[in-house]
Amino acid sequence: MASSQTHSPLRPNAGRARRATLTGVAGLTAVGLLTACGGYGSKADTKANAAPAAATSGAKLSADTVKIGYFANLTHGTALVGLQEGLFQKELGGTQIKTQVFNAGPSEIEALNAGSIDIGWIGPSPAINGYVKSNSTNLKIIGGSASGGVGLVVNPDKIKSLDDLKGKKIATPQLGNTQDVALLNYLSGKGYKVDPQSGAGDVSVVRTDNKVTPDAYSSGSIDGAWVPEPTASTLVNKGAKVLLDEKDLWPNKQFVITNIIVSQKFLKEHPDVVEAVLRGSVKSNAFIKANPDKAQQDANDAIKATGGNALPANVLAPAWKSIDFLDDPLASTLQAEADHAVTAGLLKKPNIAGIYDLSLLNKVLKAAGQPVAADAGLGTP
Repeated sequence: MASSQTHSPLRPNAGRARRATLTGVAGLTAVGLLTACGGYGSKADTKANAAPAAATSGAKLSADTVKIGYFANLTHGTALVGLQEGLFQKELGGTQIKTQVFNAGPSEIEALNAGSIDIGWIGPSPAINGYVKSNSTNLKIIGGSASGGVGLVVNPDKIKSLDDLKGKKIATPQLGNTQDVALLNYLSGKGYKVDPQSGAGDVSVVRTDNKVTPDAYSSGSIDGAWVPEPTASTLVNKGAKVLLDEKDLWPNKQFVITNIIVSQKFLKEHPDVVEAVLRGSVKSNAFIKANPDKAQQDANDAIKATGGNALPANVLAPAWKSIDFLDDPLASTLQAEADHAVTAGLLKKPNIAGIYDLSLLNKVLKAAGQPVAADAGLGTP
């Protein structure tokens, strides 16, 4: 991978000293600044009760049901595998799970705000946007789920090094989404000039839905893409090359790609249910690490069950390998991702103080004999 960390614009520590001076969001775009990338396989924007539900048994907790949202996407593998294996239901006992599958972060945040879901797996950018737009009242990030799984994948005949990006057309999933912010931030750090709204400039940033990107690459209408899995591996299967793995730009090669959020109302009223879901998440991640082949198949089966297309083995295996499933939300990298949106010219400095409540996660981790997670000073006061 190219670019040394000395010159990388993705520097999480830089944002910490400025945290006390952060101010509110302004200038959100009409399409929803800081939105999440869509699920790869899901055909509908939302789909209720899509995951297989295990039979409930045992004592009911304080809520009859818990409504869980996620994407039919490999970076949401914790939810896909945990639901498929019945690990969440086992922890919840007689409290029933109802699921809803989303294609984009804004619709998931709207569902959380409306009470249509209680807990969700979601990318960092929509979590930030939802928290700030609600004046810090709608959600809390309560756990981590995944890191990595994002790369700059290019046509090797047109782009042989990072110095060849000028004048090329690079796709991202959506204006202001997590990968769009990362690319714009990276280009800015390299000295390229790009208008953040139109994408025009030294490098043309082309906003293209992940489901369309492979065909756009095959037709030659784009020269590469900064995209999450499995879109990156799908492009590689079409002859593209990974020019840059985003994890190589981050300290310890880790950055948050998927968080767990909860509505503040549900957290206050049903902490036992939230704790049970977090136990299920921790056990799901442990299952993924212990049973990688079975976990891959579970995730693929779950994607197919939502009405999407199962991934071929030559896409599934490398895509899955590039994602690190973990319980730590990597809080310092969330602050950095917010700072990147500022650098990219898409956002004024947001105040995300208090966005985390890791008390229940750390209770679960301690009980499991694992190290606790840090909130990087962004926890509930």
